[in-house]
Amino acid sequence: MKRIARRLVLVLALPALLFAGWWLASANSTDVFWPPLRTILKTFPDVWTAERLRHDVLPSLWRLTAGYALAAVAGVALGTVIGSYRRVRAVCEPVLEFLRAIPPPVLIPVIMLFAGIGDTMKVTVIASGCVWPILLNTVEGVRAVDPVMLETARTYGISGPSRLRHLVLRSASPQIFAGLRQALSIGIILMVISEMFAASNGIGFTVVQFQRSFAVPDMWTGIIVLGLLGCLLSVVFQLVERRVLAWYHGLRASARRSP
Repeated sequence: MKRIARRLVLVLALPALLFAGWWLASANSTDVFWPPLRTILKTFPDVWTAERLRHDVLPSLWRLTAGYALAAVAGVALGTVIGSYRRVRAVCEPVLEFLRAIPPPVLIPVIMLFAGIGDTMKVTVIASGCVWPILLNTVEGVRAVDPVMLETARTYGISGPSRLRHLVLRSASPQIFAGLRQALSIGIILMVISEMFAASNGIGFTVVQFQRSFAVPDMWTGIIVLGLLGCLLSVVFQLVERRVLAWYHGLRASARRSP
Protein backbone atom coordinates (compact mmCIF):
# COMPACT_ATOMS: atom_id res chain seq x y z
CA MET A 1 0.00 0.00 0.00
CA LYS A 2 2.82 2.36 0.88
CA ARG A 3 4.53 1.56 -2.41
CA ILE A 4 1.40 2.44 -4.38
CA ALA A 5 0.97 5.68 -2.42
CA ARG A 6 4.62 6.61 -3.01
CA ARG A 7 4.31 5.92 -6.72
CA LEU A 8 1.10 7.97 -6.93
CA VAL A 9 2.81 10.90 -5.23
CA LEU A 10 5.74 10.72 -7.68
CA VAL A 11 3.38 10.60 -10.67
CA LEU A 12 1.21 13.52 -9.52
CA ALA A 13 3.90 15.75 -7.98
CA LEU A 14 5.14 17.43 -11.17
CA PRO A 15 1.66 17.96 -12.72
CA ALA A 16 0.45 19.48 -9.45
CA LEU A 17 3.50 21.76 -9.33
CA LEU A 18 2.99 22.90 -12.92
CA PHE A 19 -0.72 23.44 -12.31
CA ALA A 20 0.03 25.58 -9.24
CA GLY A 21 2.65 27.55 -11.19
CA TRP A 22 0.17 28.22 -14.00
CA TRP A 23 -2.50 29.29 -11.48
CA LEU A 24 -0.17 31.73 -9.73
CA ALA A 25 1.42 33.09 -12.92
CA SER A 26 -1.95 33.85 -14.52
CA ALA A 27 -3.87 34.88 -11.39
CA ASN A 28 -3.74 38.62 -12.07
CA SER A 29 -3.47 38.46 -15.84
CA THR A 30 -5.41 41.02 -17.85
CA ASP A 31 -4.07 39.79 -21.19
CA VAL A 32 -6.89 38.72 -23.49
CA PHE A 33 -4.80 35.86 -24.87
CA TRP A 34 -3.54 34.71 -21.46
CA PRO A 35 -6.62 34.50 -19.22
CA PRO A 36 -6.37 33.40 -15.58
CA LEU A 37 -6.51 29.65 -15.08
CA ARG A 38 -9.52 30.03 -12.80
CA THR A 39 -11.43 31.59 -15.72
CA ILE A 40 -10.48 28.69 -18.00
CA LEU A 41 -11.55 26.10 -15.43
CA LYS A 42 -14.82 27.94 -14.81
CA THR A 43 -15.51 27.89 -18.56
CA PHE A 44 -14.58 24.23 -18.99
CA PRO A 45 -17.85 22.50 -17.90
CA ASP A 46 -19.94 24.93 -19.95
CA VAL A 47 -17.92 24.21 -23.11
CA TRP A 48 -17.26 20.48 -22.92
CA THR A 49 -20.75 19.18 -22.35
CA ALA A 50 -21.83 15.61 -23.05
CA GLU A 51 -23.16 16.71 -26.44
CA ARG A 52 -19.86 18.31 -27.44
CA LEU A 53 -17.91 15.28 -26.25
CA ARG A 54 -20.10 13.09 -28.44
CA HIS A 55 -19.94 15.45 -31.41
CA ASP A 56 -16.22 16.34 -31.31
CA VAL A 57 -14.18 14.06 -29.04
CA LEU A 58 -15.59 10.70 -30.15
CA PRO A 59 -15.04 11.38 -33.90
CA SER A 60 -11.47 12.46 -33.14
CA LEU A 61 -10.84 9.28 -31.16
CA TRP A 62 -12.30 7.16 -33.97
CA ARG A 63 -10.04 8.79 -36.58
CA LEU A 64 -7.00 8.43 -34.34
CA THR A 65 -7.76 4.78 -33.60
CA ALA A 66 -8.36 3.93 -37.27
CA GLY A 67 -5.24 5.70 -38.52
CA TYR A 68 -3.09 4.32 -35.71
CA ALA A 69 -4.33 0.76 -36.28
CA LEU A 70 -3.66 0.97 -40.03
CA ALA A 71 -0.15 2.30 -39.36
CA ALA A 72 0.53 -0.44 -36.79
CA VAL A 73 -0.52 -3.26 -39.13
CA ALA A 74 1.31 -1.83 -42.15
CA GLY A 75 4.41 -0.86 -40.16
CA VAL A 76 4.85 -4.23 -38.44
CA ALA A 77 4.11 -6.22 -41.62
CA LEU A 78 6.42 -4.23 -43.90
CA GLY A 79 9.06 -3.86 -41.22
CA THR A 80 9.16 -7.62 -40.66
CA VAL A 81 9.65 -8.30 -44.36
CA ILE A 82 12.27 -5.58 -44.83
CA GLY A 83 14.15 -6.54 -41.68
CA SER A 84 14.18 -10.23 -42.53
CA TYR A 85 15.67 -10.00 -46.03
CA ARG A 86 18.86 -8.09 -46.74
CA ARG A 87 18.17 -7.63 -50.46
CA VAL A 88 14.68 -6.25 -49.82
CA ARG A 89 16.16 -3.84 -47.29
CA ALA A 90 18.82 -2.68 -49.77
CA VAL A 91 16.16 -1.99 -52.41
CA CYS A 92 13.65 -0.30 -50.11
CA GLU A 93 15.96 1.77 -47.92
CA PRO A 94 16.51 4.73 -50.32
CA VAL A 95 12.77 5.01 -51.00
CA LEU A 96 11.93 4.79 -47.30
CA GLU A 97 14.45 7.49 -46.43
CA PHE A 98 12.93 9.75 -49.10
CA LEU A 99 9.32 9.20 -48.01
CA ARG A 100 9.89 9.53 -44.27
CA ALA A 101 11.66 12.85 -44.80
CA ILE A 102 8.42 14.36 -46.13
CA PRO A 103 6.38 15.92 -43.28
CA PRO A 104 2.87 14.38 -43.26
CA PRO A 105 1.10 17.79 -42.93
CA VAL A 106 2.59 18.76 -46.31
CA LEU A 107 0.75 15.81 -47.87
CA ILE A 108 -2.68 16.96 -46.67
CA PRO A 109 -3.50 18.95 -49.86
CA VAL A 110 -2.38 16.01 -52.00
CA ILE A 111 -4.36 13.48 -49.94
CA MET A 112 -7.42 15.74 -50.15
CA LEU A 113 -7.28 15.51 -53.96
CA PHE A 114 -7.54 11.71 -53.87
CA ALA A 115 -9.44 11.00 -50.65
CA GLY A 116 -11.71 14.04 -50.45
CA ILE A 117 -12.34 16.04 -47.29
CA GLY A 118 -14.07 13.40 -45.19
CA ASP A 119 -12.82 11.00 -42.56
CA THR A 120 -10.84 9.01 -45.13
CA MET A 121 -8.48 11.94 -45.62
CA LYS A 122 -7.97 12.42 -41.91
CA VAL A 123 -7.38 8.73 -41.23
CA THR A 124 -4.92 8.57 -44.14
CA VAL A 125 -2.98 11.58 -42.82
CA ILE A 126 -2.72 10.03 -39.36
CA ALA A 127 -1.64 6.66 -40.77
CA SER A 128 0.94 8.26 -43.09
CA GLY A 129 2.70 9.87 -40.14
CA CYS A 130 2.37 7.07 -37.59
CA VAL A 131 3.69 4.33 -39.86
CA TRP A 132 7.32 5.50 -39.96
CA PRO A 133 8.42 5.05 -36.32
CA ILE A 134 6.62 1.69 -36.23
CA LEU A 135 8.16 0.55 -39.51
CA LEU A 136 11.72 1.63 -38.73
CA ASN A 137 11.68 0.24 -35.19
CA THR A 138 10.28 -3.05 -36.47
CA VAL A 139 13.07 -3.27 -39.05
CA GLU A 140 15.72 -2.70 -36.39
CA GLY A 141 14.04 -5.11 -33.98
CA VAL A 142 13.88 -7.89 -36.57
CA ARG A 143 17.48 -7.28 -37.60
CA ALA A 144 18.58 -7.55 -33.97
CA VAL A 145 17.13 -11.04 -33.43
CA ASP A 146 19.87 -13.27 -32.03
CA PRO A 147 21.33 -15.32 -34.93
CA VAL A 148 22.05 -18.17 -32.51
CA MET A 149 18.35 -18.37 -31.68
CA LEU A 150 17.49 -18.30 -35.38
CA GLU A 151 19.89 -21.14 -36.06
CA THR A 152 18.56 -23.10 -33.10
CA ALA A 153 14.99 -22.69 -34.37
CA ARG A 154 16.09 -23.86 -37.81
CA THR A 155 17.81 -26.89 -36.29
CA TYR A 156 14.67 -27.92 -34.42
CA GLY A 157 12.56 -27.48 -37.54
CA ILE A 158 10.70 -24.40 -36.31
CA SER A 159 9.85 -22.40 -39.40
CA GLY A 160 7.09 -20.46 -41.11
CA PRO A 161 4.39 -18.83 -38.95
CA SER A 162 5.61 -20.47 -35.74
CA ARG A 163 9.12 -19.09 -36.18
CA LEU A 164 7.72 -15.66 -37.07
CA ARG A 165 5.34 -15.51 -34.13
CA HIS A 166 7.30 -17.14 -31.34
CA LEU A 167 10.81 -16.00 -32.20
CA VAL A 168 11.06 -13.06 -34.62
CA LEU A 169 8.11 -10.93 -33.49
CA ARG A 170 8.57 -11.87 -29.84
CA SER A 171 12.25 -10.89 -29.89
CA ALA A 172 11.48 -7.67 -31.78
CA SER A 173 8.43 -6.75 -29.68
CA PRO A 174 10.25 -4.38 -27.26
CA GLN A 175 11.54 -2.40 -30.23
CA ILE A 176 8.14 -2.53 -31.94
CA PHE A 177 6.45 -1.12 -28.84
CA ALA A 178 9.01 1.67 -28.73
CA GLY A 179 7.88 2.61 -32.23
CA LEU A 180 4.22 2.33 -31.26
CA ARG A 181 4.78 4.70 -28.35
CA GLN A 182 6.41 7.29 -30.63
CA ALA A 183 3.64 6.87 -33.19
CA LEU A 184 0.94 7.55 -30.59
CA SER A 185 2.15 11.10 -29.91
CA ILE A 186 2.59 11.72 -33.64
CA GLY A 187 -0.95 10.45 -34.24
CA ILE A 188 -2.46 12.92 -31.76
CA ILE A 189 -0.65 15.81 -33.44
CA LEU A 190 -1.76 14.74 -36.92
CA MET A 191 -5.31 14.18 -35.69
CA VAL A 192 -5.51 17.83 -34.65
CA ILE A 193 -3.81 19.14 -37.80
CA SER A 194 -6.01 17.09 -40.15
CA GLU A 195 -9.15 18.38 -38.41
CA MET A 196 -8.11 21.96 -39.10
CA PHE A 197 -8.63 21.38 -42.83
CA ALA A 198 -12.16 21.24 -44.26
CA ALA A 199 -13.68 19.63 -41.16
CA SER A 200 -17.04 20.00 -39.49
CA ASN A 201 -16.24 18.37 -36.14
CA GLY A 202 -13.36 17.13 -34.04
CA ILE A 203 -11.17 18.63 -31.32
CA GLY A 204 -8.86 20.38 -33.80
CA PHE A 205 -11.83 21.90 -35.64
CA THR A 206 -13.37 23.11 -32.36
CA VAL A 207 -10.16 24.73 -31.12
CA VAL A 208 -9.75 26.60 -34.41
CA GLN A 209 -13.37 27.77 -34.30
CA PHE A 210 -12.86 29.13 -30.79
CA GLN A 211 -9.69 30.93 -31.94
CA ARG A 212 -11.42 32.49 -34.95
CA SER A 213 -14.31 33.74 -32.82
CA PHE A 214 -11.89 35.11 -30.17
CA ALA A 215 -13.34 32.82 -27.50
CA VAL A 216 -9.93 32.56 -25.88
CA PRO A 217 -10.89 30.80 -22.60
CA ASP A 218 -12.86 28.27 -24.64
CA MET A 219 -9.83 27.75 -26.86
CA TRP A 220 -7.65 27.05 -23.83
CA THR A 221 -10.17 24.47 -22.59
CA GLY A 222 -9.72 22.64 -25.90
CA ILE A 223 -5.96 22.61 -25.37
CA ILE A 224 -6.47 21.16 -21.89
CA VAL A 225 -8.75 18.46 -23.35
CA LEU A 226 -6.00 17.50 -25.78
CA GLY A 227 -3.50 17.26 -22.93
CA LEU A 228 -5.85 15.11 -20.84
CA LEU A 229 -6.55 12.91 -23.85
CA GLY A 230 -2.81 12.43 -24.41
CA CYS A 231 -2.31 11.47 -20.75
CA LEU A 232 -5.21 9.00 -20.85
CA LEU A 233 -3.98 7.33 -24.03
CA SER A 234 -0.47 7.13 -22.59
CA VAL A 235 -1.75 5.35 -19.47
CA VAL A 236 -3.78 2.89 -21.57
CA PHE A 237 -0.74 2.25 -23.77
CA GLN A 238 1.47 1.56 -20.75
CA LEU A 239 -1.06 -0.93 -19.36
CA VAL A 240 -1.18 -2.80 -22.68
CA GLU A 241 2.60 -2.69 -23.02
CA ARG A 242 3.17 -4.09 -19.53
CA ARG A 243 0.75 -6.92 -20.20
CA VAL A 244 2.17 -7.85 -23.61
CA LEU A 245 5.81 -7.40 -22.57
CA ALA A 246 5.47 -8.94 -19.11
CA TRP A 247 8.09 -11.55 -20.03
CA TYR A 248 10.54 -8.83 -21.09
CA HIS A 249 10.12 -6.74 -17.95
CA GLY A 250 10.45 -9.93 -15.90
CA LEU A 251 13.78 -10.74 -17.56
CA ARG A 252 15.07 -7.23 -16.91
CA ALA A 253 14.00 -7.38 -13.27
CA SER A 254 15.75 -10.75 -12.87
CA ALA A 255 18.90 -9.38 -14.49
CA ARG A 256 18.95 -6.45 -12.05
CA ARG A 257 18.52 -8.74 -9.05
CA SER A 258 21.23 -11.17 -10.11
CA PRO A 259 24.75 -10.47 -8.67
